[in-house]
This record gives sequence, C-alpha cells and structure tokens, in this order.
Amino acid sequence: MNSLTSRQTQILKVIIDEYIETAEPVGSDSLEKKYNLGVSPATIRNEMSLLTKSGYLKQPHTSAGRVPTSGAMKFYVDQLMEEKQMSLTDEVKAKEEVWDSKGNLDKFLGEITHSLAHRTGGLAIAATEDGSVWQAGHANIFLYPEFADLGVCASVFGFMDESDQMIDLFFKRFPLEIPFDVLFGEEMGFRNFPVGIVAAHFRVKDTNGALGVIGPVRQSYASLIPTLRYYRGMLEEMMGV
Repeated sequence: MNSLTSRQTQILKVIIDEYIETAEPVGSDSLEKKYNLGVSPATIRNEMSLLTKSGYLKQPHTSAGRVPTSGAMKFYVDQLMEEKQMSLTDEVKAKEEVWDSKGNLDKFLGEITHSLAHRTGGLAIAATEDGSVWQAGHANIFLYPEFADLGVCASVFGFMDESDQMIDLFFKRFPLEIPFDVLFGEEMGFRNFPVGIVAAHFRVKDTNGALGVIGPVRQSYASLIPTLRYYRGMLEEMMGV
C-alpha cells in the first residue's frame, strides 16, 4: 500500500470514523457536510479515488460510497486512532463481576468471557493452549447489520464451533511472543467472514492462554483494545502470574 499525504490521512481517518459509527458506505458529500476538512466535495472525491486505487478503500457494488479495506483498518489501529481508556467505574465493575471466581482458573475464564462480552458488545472468547475454550456473547452478533446475512452468520458460528480452529488462531496466527494483535477475516483466508478479531495473550502460572473479542470489521477498536488490555492485566493480577 502506498504512503499517504497528510490530507489523504485526514480523509481516511474520518471515513473510518464515520464507517465505524454508521456501518454505511461513506460518500464525499456527507464528509463535506459533517467534517470541517477545508476542501471541496470534488477534492474529497478525487482523494477518495486515489485511496481506492492505493488499496485503502473499496466500493460496494450497490453504493456510490466507499468503505475501508482491512489494510486501512490495520493502518487506522496502528497509527490513527486515539485510545479511549475504561472509566474507573467500569474497571471496578469488571472486577466485581469476576471477583468470586478468583482462585479457580476454569471458572474465572468462564466469568471473564461473560463480563468481556457484556462490556464490549462482541463475542468474547478465552482459550488455553491445551485446547480448552470458553465463549460468551453469541447473541451480540445479531445486533450488527453486517451479520444480518444468514451466510455470514453461518460462517461465524461455524468457526466458533471448531475449537481446533480457535486454538490455531490464538496460538499460531497470533504467536505467543506477540502480546496483543488485531486480525481480520480476509487476512485469515476465509470467504464470507467479515470480522475483526482482537486478541491478547496471558500467562497464569504454568498456563498460556488468550482472551479475544470477535465482532464486525468496524468495531470500535479505540475502546475495545484498552478494555481487552485491562482484562488481561486483571486476569494476571487476580489469578497470579
């Protein structure tokens, strides 16, 4: 992917922000009206065309607007977004939700996935390297318009049913030496799998494990990533590293 000018970077960021908020393809007219970009709709259209040719945007067949590619989302997560930390109130609530389970790793991982699913609005997963998997938040998937397609839902839930695939995902595609990462469905070679997966590795005593959240590509990574980071730290603190 080509390097971007400062104006292209600014336009790409607001396109992604708008797409995360609306789940709709973004057009130049709506950007010009909503954001103070200081350029005309024609200039915005030209820059969006260049961003499309460079692999940062793509155009759905049924729309004149654009949506970000997985490469653009990676660029956004790595360089553009501003993280939104959990509030102290939410941190306290998170600890309260799992407090009674500390001391028993299996029970704790079950409770932490429920808490994480509730707080992120995604499908939360915990896994250990020996093949154990915990899941929560399946109903959250139906809250997103991206998953209204039954074929997409079948792909997501089919993946969730295959524990071997999830273990491979968390401990091979996300190597243990990488503590935190974001992966998108098309990077995994899966068709009809428009998801974003955020994962964090942890180690408790002699157990290697991972926490993850699956949701649409346009998840609010600015809040999701700090939340998952907090949960990983809470797990290691409460269960003993």
